Amino acid sequence: MTSAVDADADGERRNVSDAAGVAVLGACASWSLVTAAVHDGRPEGVLLAVLAVAAGFAAGRILGVLLPVAGLCAGALAGLTLTVARPRLGPGPETVAPLGHAGATAAVLTLSAGAACCAAWAASVPVVRLGLSLLAAGIAVAGVFVGSTTAVVTCCAVLLCSLAAGRTRRRGPALAALAVAAALVMGLVWAVAGDVLSGGLAESLADRLTPHRVDLWRDALGMAHREAGLGVGPGRFGELSGTAARSTLPDGKPHSAPLQLAAEQGVVGVLLLSAAFCWVLFALWRAPRPTPVVLTAGAALTALAAVAAIGNALSFTAVSVGAGLLAGLATARPLAEEPPAPEARPECDRDLRHDGRPAA
Repeated sequence: MTSAVDADADGERRNVSDAAGVAVLGACASWSLVTAAVHDGRPEGVLLAVLAVAAGFAAGRILGVLLPVAGLCAGALAGLTLTVARPRLGPGPETVAPLGHAGATAAVLTLSAGAACCAAWAASVPVVRLGLSLLAAGIAVAGVFVGSTTAVVTCCAVLLCSLAAGRTRRRGPALAALAVAAALVMGLVWAVAGDVLSGGLAESLADRLTPHRVDLWRDALGMAHREAGLGVGPGRFGELSGTAARSTLPDGKPHSAPLQLAAEQGVVGVLLLSAAFCWVLFALWRAPRPTPVVLTAGAALTALAAVAAIGNALSFTAVSVGAGLLAGLATARPLAEEPPAPEARPECDRDLRHDGRPAA
């Protein structure tokens, strides 16, 4: 009787998170159409990104139900193969360090490392678990060979967070900490664009990010100030940015997802982007999978958010699909009962329900 009640409650919680996701993604698509209609913009890029995330999430949920470990492993291998076989994930100008080609390589490798770590936590056979852990470490090393310093940093951060996740008792505070970390990165980007930092820190950040990128950010922030309500219209940043016009290889983007939405879709666009990220964390909090799997996926997606805040990673369909796929895999409910977590997990989860709340 208790298990039936718990199953019904779990299904109700998942319905709530799924409904929230549909509402948020639908609002993102609708708002891009509204702002495009007002300013004669081009919403195709936003619509494609929303569709890619939704498709990846749906595919991840299906794979997570049928193949909870193999699906994660396949996702990790697919991302690694994609970046090694095709380091430039799409056409367009080369973006200077530290982000590699528009941050897309770093983003895909980060998601791949997160998927491998999640698979390692979900596996029940020690040899398989060890092999998947080595795969995750190998993905971080692959960042060196493809020339992406950011990929190495973010993959190592995901690995460390995954290790810490095995000893985390409550997933709620941990996911809240990830949200705060993403907000801090966004705030730092805003501070650099607004030129509110002073001294050596501002100069150091400008050197690492390159003056050209900082100038693009300032153009985007200026547009956001002038058109705070509706923005200048999706896809119109390149037309109105003086810095982009002077570039020898313009791609029409400010290389920052929050600043691009602020410039092209106004304050509402930024709020919807934040709502989409919060929805993913909310879905992970409600997910029935073990806490280490959930927190590792959350760490990888937070690292992706950080990369997207200082680059145009979300402009690549492969990245959007990968983000949705990892979120779907980490929030699926497998048909078969998952085994007890290895080593530290029994101690961490024995007093918790799958949603991170105290057991009755």
